[in-house]
Amino acid sequence: MQSLKLALATVVAVGFSGAVMAGTDLSRPNVSYGKPISQQDLAAWDIDISTSDGKGLPEGKGSVAEGKTIFAEKCVACHGEGAKGGPQYGAMFGGIGSFKTKKRRLTPGSMYPYAPILFDYTRRAMPMDSPQTLTNNEVYALTAYIYNLNGLVKDDAVLDAASLTALKMPNRDGFDRDDRPDTDAMRCLTGC
Repeated sequence: MQSLKLALATVVAVGFSGAVMAGTDLSRPNVSYGKPISQQDLAAWDIDISTSDGKGLPEGKGSVAEGKTIFAEKCVACHGEGAKGGPQYGAMFGGIGSFKTKKRRLTPGSMYPYAPILFDYTRRAMPMDSPQTLTNNEVYALTAYIYNLNGLVKDDAVLDAASLTALKMPNRDGFDRDDRPDTDAMRCLTGC
């Protein structure tokens, strides 16, 4: 056992000596870490939306009818016919007012305090197998369709940045302000 340790130490020492003698800089690995990102590449990921005021919502628009068609083509496999729930996810509508009960139903209509949240999430993450492939018009249309199923917009509604931001969600006032000191709140605990 002792001779095995000695042999291993000798191999490591010889390898290290050879690297030093060859002029290899051991403080920095000999690997490549990629290339600088272009402004064009960065713009594709810089899609933040301020969900409370809609700042950052892109140009475009979409109707409930368009959303129903797009949903049938691109969303039904996971969310089910008419967004009633499918193999991956539950229903996308219903549950409004359920947050005041012990049996909450988590849907865009029941839980989101601001309407742009659905647009933001859909644009970033859907379809799950190919996120960020929907156009802005498709995302507006899908948002209109889902909010229509929740009874929040009429059958003939067309959503865009202005109308989406103006939509008051049923649970907007159902959240308490996070007033912990580390969230830039006005109040502070002792010794802050």
